[in-house]
Amino acid sequence: MGVFDFVRNGVREMMIARPDNLKHLIVFKHPDQNFPMYSQLTVDSDECAVFFKDGKVQGVLPPGRHTMQTQNLPFLNNLINNFTGGDVFISEIFFVKTAAVRSVPFGGPIGDMLDPLTGEQVIPRIFGEMSVVVTDPVRFIVGYSGQGSTGDNDFVLDWIKGLFMQGVKTTLGSLCEVEGKSLLQATSLTQKLAAAFVQQAPDLNEIGIRIAQVGAFNINFSEEDRQRLVEANAEIAKAQRAVRVKQIGISGAAADAQAKQFELDQKFQQDARYVQQLAGNYQNYAAGQALMGAGQGMAEHGVGGGVAGMGAQMAVGVGMGNMMSGAMQPQAQPNFAPGPSGPAPMAPPPGVVAGAPAGMKKKFCTECGSEMMVNAKFCAGCGAKVAQAE
Repeated sequence: MGVFDFVRNGVREMMIARPDNLKHLIVFKHPDQNFPMYSQLTVDSDECAVFFKDGKVQGVLPPGRHTMQTQNLPFLNNLINNFTGGDVFISEIFFVKTAAVRSVPFGGPIGDMLDPLTGEQVIPRIFGEMSVVVTDPVRFIVGYSGQGSTGDNDFVLDWIKGLFMQGVKTTLGSLCEVEGKSLLQATSLTQKLAAAFVQQAPDLNEIGIRIAQVGAFNINFSEEDRQRLVEANAEIAKAQRAVRVKQIGISGAAADAQAKQFELDQKFQQDARYVQQLAGNYQNYAAGQALMGAGQGMAEHGVGGGVAGMGAQMAVGVGMGNMMSGAMQPQAQPNFAPGPSGPAPMAPPPGVVAGAPAGMKKKFCTECGSEMMVNAKFCAGCGAKVAQAE
């Protein structure tokens, strides 16, 4: 061994750090257990250094550059090798990443599942990436990874990924059921599923690690399972369309009924205003409506304009006016004043109008049956023209 080899080896012993090509590992165990006094230990900003001796934790150093001497680090007194005169420390040093380790792959078949929407039994598969973070380096080494040499993150995280996949099956089925979605439509729930996967992830606090985030993932099926889900979803969509069409028809009928009720309410309010502001009372209003109806009846039965039509309308108007005034006048009280003695007047014979000249018969409207004056040509009740007297 030459002088340069001696110097190079001595410098290497004085500098303790994680090699650059191994900075991606969650746990890195330094290969040398003996390091001299005043050695320089460099701990990166995303890790910490854990010291073990005789299977017990002796201390933990945070990020930074540390000079290995007992004045600065009292716990090093427990690492001194007395056989070397106190100039050499003996310890196992583990570098543990405390920052999140991203792009950790996971995936595989989830197992038999019943599709929440269609009830079809399928075997979905999921593939994606997640990130994990060590929350307690000491607990992670003691309770999970151990003090053996670990050179592969997949080996360290294999058991954790298995626990995560067990939670994925339950979370996927529950969320699709709540959202009313088929497993085939789970891609529309990507963000909700990612958050639910983290929330429902197994509790790994006892081993000092947790699943921090779920990145991009994909859920797929075999061609046979996918075809069955597509057909079942098509049948359900068809049934839902029929239900929506029926609901639209019912809502349309309800809207028509509501519009009709609104029209009736408006008519009622309008009639109420007319009664209060124009007619004064309902009897006058009803008589006015009858008069307008009589005019409409004459128009429908051919009593139009001209002198004859005007005369007919005037006759109806006068007749209805007399009826209205008679209806509004108080009823005449019977006169009990004593009259001339003598026999009571005899009732007119059948078919003869009371008070009419002898031999005059009654006359009735052929349209509505109302009694008329013998010489009347139009009915005062409906306005119809009467051809001849009975």
